[in-house]
Amino acid sequence: MRKFFRGALAVLMLAACEKTGDPLQGGSHRVVHDDEGLPHEQIVLGRRLDNPYKTDNVRRALAALYPTKAGGLDLVSTDLYVRFLPESDAELQKVLDTGIELVDHPLDYEIKVDGDWYHDPEIADEELTWQYAVLPRDVDFPEGVYHEIIDECYLPENAPLTRSRSDIDWEAVEREAYVLTGNEDLLLPVTKGKSGRVIPSGRITLTDPEADGGKPIGLAGVRITCNSFVRMDRTYTDRDGYYTMKKKFASKLRYRLVFKNEKGFAIGFNAIFTPASVSTLGKTGPEGMCFAVTDKSDEKLFRRCAVNNAAYDYYTRCDKMDMNLHLPPADLRFWIFPSMAASSSAMLHHGTSVTDAQISRFWGYLLKIVRYFLPDITIGTKNSDSYASIYASVCHELAHASHFSQVGADYWNRYIAYIIQSYITQSGNCYGDGIGKGAGECGVGEMWGYYLSSVMFQERYGGAVPSFGNSFWFHPQIFRYLDERGIERADIFQALQEDVNSVETLKYALIGQIPEKRSLIEQVFNRYR
Repeated sequence: MRKFFRGALAVLMLAACEKTGDPLQGGSHRVVHDDEGLPHEQIVLGRRLDNPYKTDNVRRALAALYPTKAGGLDLVSTDLYVRFLPESDAELQKVLDTGIELVDHPLDYEIKVDGDWYHDPEIADEELTWQYAVLPRDVDFPEGVYHEIIDECYLPENAPLTRSRSDIDWEAVEREAYVLTGNEDLLLPVTKGKSGRVIPSGRITLTDPEADGGKPIGLAGVRITCNSFVRMDRTYTDRDGYYTMKKKFASKLRYRLVFKNEKGFAIGFNAIFTPASVSTLGKTGPEGMCFAVTDKSDEKLFRRCAVNNAAYDYYTRCDKMDMNLHLPPADLRFWIFPSMAASSSAMLHHGTSVTDAQISRFWGYLLKIVRYFLPDITIGTKNSDSYASIYASVCHELAHASHFSQVGADYWNRYIAYIIQSYITQSGNCYGDGIGKGAGECGVGEMWGYYLSSVMFQERYGGAVPSFGNSFWFHPQIFRYLDERGIERADIFQALQEDVNSVETLKYALIGQIPEKRSLIEQVFNRYR
């Protein structure tokens, strides 16, 4: 399985460009350019380094700087640098369920060649590799999962002693620990009158060539992580792509982009060990870095960024003051399939019952991966990899996810079973002929999906409302007709309840929802049915 990901899912990161007037451009911020050639295959490790945050090393540094005070200070470890070796997918999930942030490579080694993933050479390719984490000293370890404590560590920001002893220059102690452990070359020089520590910040942008004149927009809500050895920080970009870490750092940092969004969804898989794609941004100073993604960037990166922003836009617009729709369920999982044209909202991670046989027929050779990761939404980009086409697909599938939030898994099981059966028996026609068990649920759901993606597309890109899905037997233009005559999309959505399982019951549900529009509703349904 790891070999599949190594070949098919490695992400080539990163393209960056100038943005006129951006306050983060210039100065000490690093700007990443297309020709820097960041590698995104397997990480290649060099020699093991002496961890400056190891408690014994901090004690040595303290004694070197404050020989008369060090003996009277009770410097107690604050954190544990550990590694886990899950023996099964279930054990790995047990660790993830605790909220522990895992990294698939050791944090105390020289990285000779950067990359997006790592597999310990002493672990067989088909086995789960070691997973690394930095945890509070008093952590409750997941029961039954093998782990080893590599180092006891002292991180000043986590220690009461740091706050109580203001007579100690803890920044100087940290720097001394780097010097004593042979890591001095990672430190920034300290200028006279200024601390060597700074808070990393920057901006991530991407462009949608068909909107806003192609001007850069922020990559919204994406997680950014940085670390020097076991001292780590993470944050999310804001809606305009700006980020600012919480901690101050004085050494060079490794930055990584994690496609886990603050809105509650994750995109893609980076190997089989993390539910969100991870892309290295390389190593630079603690000031942070700025970069931009365009449609000329690596196509995998561009697709993920486009899916991210389309989903962020949808989640934002579900607000009561806008579309007033149910949000998709929490912890939604996307996966992008560049080799497939079709997209889907099977909602596997949220309890739908799709059999292995159905997965095999619909997703083919990806059976094992789909079964383990249980994606909710898959986005096929084989024939539609522009930002605009990805936007339409994401809005369509998230419309289904909101519908799922309202009707539940039993309804969805009938819906998905019909679609897969139609796909198998009718030469890839997912919607079939509208006959059979689950056809009614499919008709209602696809009317909503095509309608909502059409109007959202028009609101973003202008022009006429596109006729997405108008040729299918369920006629999504019914909803467009009602929309154009003043019926709110929130009222349409409220009619999509669990007992609305056919176009006929949908008509009566809408009449019950908006009785004053009865004649209009009957008129349009009679026209298309």
